[in-house]
Amino acid sequence: MAAKLDYRWNLRQVMASREMFSTTDLIPPLAQRGVRLSSSQVYRLVVERPERLSLKVLMALLDILDCTMDDLIEAIEAPKVRRSKVAAGGEIGIGALRPKRARIR
Repeated sequence: MAAKLDYRWNLRQVMASREMFSTTDLIPPLAQRGVRLSSSQVYRLVVERPERLSLKVLMALLDILDCTMDDLIEAIEAPKVRRSKVAAGGEIGIGALRPKRARIR
């Protein structure tokens, strides 16, 4: 069975190695390359791991930071999910997590 892959987003580290410590440092160079992002969008791009990223933005970042995709995106093995078992040997299902109905007398 093939290993499941995940990725690590290293934009903040690459920026720091280029002495760019503020997320707003990216706004003017991105605008020069035709990418218009708000300061909150740039902040999320730097701080969070993006699930979707346009190639235009990616290529602009590679050009601005003078780096490769391997510098920005690092492939890692996805963590294995372990399932906890109930003492009887069965798995905990949704039924065990549902609240019981209140009885009104």
